[in-house]
Amino acid sequence: MTATEQVEKIFREEHGRALAALISQFGDFDLAEDALQDALVNALERWEVDGIPKNPGAWLTTVARRRAIDRIRRATTLERRLVTLDPPVSQEEPEMDDAQIPDDRLKLMFTCCHPSLAPEAQVALTLHTLGSLTTPEIARAFLVSEPTMAQRRARARAKIRNAGIPYRIPPIDLLPERLDVLLAVIYLIFNEGYSATSGDEPIRKELCAEAIRLGRVLVAFMPGNAETRGLLALMLLHDSRREARIDEAGQLILLDEQDRSRWDKAKIHEGIGVLDEALALNDPGPYQVQAAISALHAEAPTAEATDWQQIAALYKTLAKMTPSLVVEVNRAVAIAMSQGPADGLARLLQIEGLEDYYPYHAARADLLRRTNQLEAAAEAYERALALCGNSAERAYLQRRLAEMLNQ
Repeated sequence: MTATEQVEKIFREEHGRALAALISQFGDFDLAEDALQDALVNALERWEVDGIPKNPGAWLTTVARRRAIDRIRRATTLERRLVTLDPPVSQEEPEMDDAQIPDDRLKLMFTCCHPSLAPEAQVALTLHTLGSLTTPEIARAFLVSEPTMAQRRARARAKIRNAGIPYRIPPIDLLPERLDVLLAVIYLIFNEGYSATSGDEPIRKELCAEAIRLGRVLVAFMPGNAETRGLLALMLLHDSRREARIDEAGQLILLDEQDRSRWDKAKIHEGIGVLDEALALNDPGPYQVQAAISALHAEAPTAEATDWQQIAALYKTLAKMTPSLVVEVNRAVAIAMSQGPADGLARLLQIEGLEDYYPYHAARADLLRRTNQLEAAAEAYERALALCGNSAERAYLQRRLAEMLNQ
């Protein structure tokens, strides 16, 4: 890994905490992001010569803080802005260590999820600030264009600034209205790590770890909420399979072909325990249902022993809780596994509105192949390939397509 690649990797890992600390101090998203970008440029120049510092996150935060002060000093509102800094920071300020940097990410998440912001803007802004996802990555996650997503982020930041939305954890009585979006954000961050929408890295471990960490923070903060536990259980159970999803050549391995001895037993045990705690609170929700589906996979000793009938029933319950075309795709696959590929395909073909959703076409291709409709299957694989941006998943689809064409 080159020095530049190391810097970029560290920047992704440390971005959320550093940005939250800067926004907490300066109360300005634009200033914080610009200063952090300045620090990144400085890191690219310095670390290649001096080496990576002992605490790179603290180094980035310290340098970004200095750059923000420089920007304020150059502004025409110098005196009015400087009086808010207590104490002022000199250019000779020593580098902070990790213990000196407050972890303000939870405050930032609730600020980004303020109810006065449009839901799609809440998710987009939090994914960028906390998950360090780029605009193209977020746009692909939402199936919208990059300019549309950039506009959503810009409008959200302007609304926070102009409306004076407070940077704080809201009172307990206001938490429910923001929690649903907050949970969705954490899960989207996890999903982007678990199955990256683009690039050569099929799995971005740091995003999975960050989402799970934020999930733990929420569970600790809201111990009586069942869905926070449900989401944490779901992420742990999914993450337990991470190391078995990619082979040594970097190729994707589907669930039914994975070496289950490589699954993380500790995470499975923890995930099922957290799910049991959630169910004991007797307040069912969609994340708990999804975690229950994942638990059935985790507990099955072999792919053939999986209780697909129960999984199909749980997807039916999930579809009632949160009607979604994506849920319907997963339900169709479960029906195919429990009742046969013809029944699953019939269900899948009833779904409309997913022409740009590549997993739909990948599932359709697989079920067409399994029902011996090879020409149609090849066309579906080609459509899925045209929409897929992840290199490992593209390689899998290409292998399947080659198999079809060689038959």
